[in-house]
Amino acid sequence: MKAAVRIQQEDFSQDEEILALKASSRRMGGIATFVGCARDFSEGRDVSEISFDAYGSMAVSEMNQLRSDAIAKFGLLDARIVHRICTVTAGDNIVFIAAGAEHRVAALEACRWMIDELKLRVPIWKKEVTPQGEAWVSSHP
Repeated sequence: MKAAVRIQQEDFSQDEEILALKASSRRMGGIATFVGCARDFSEGRDVSEISFDAYGSMAVSEMNQLRSDAIAKFGLLDARIVHRICTVTAGDNIVFIAAGAEHRVAALEACRWMIDELKLRVPIWKKEVTPQGEAWVSSHP
């Protein structure tokens, strides 16, 4: 089984991630997911591709801490975080977050909190390619 927290180049399977989450506890009554996808327009500009880079070991360490924090803060039964580090085009998956809890409210709140915190805490950078050129841009909300 793949690690609950990871950085990878290849695409992820939402179905496989949800099955892995469900397998961790039979008490899970609510699962909330977030999938971040590349779009072809950002801040008034057409975007042809986006490249992601990370400080690998630090990013994974911080993602593991983020997962632990979410489990403790929201009483989750389990959580999963996957982020791609590669070049993507419009429609491609970038990030997957799932929170599993006994009840939906905790799962929903934790899922939103995790994506917001990931963007603030994890050293992952993105570069957009536009007709005007390439630029590293903030991924903060």
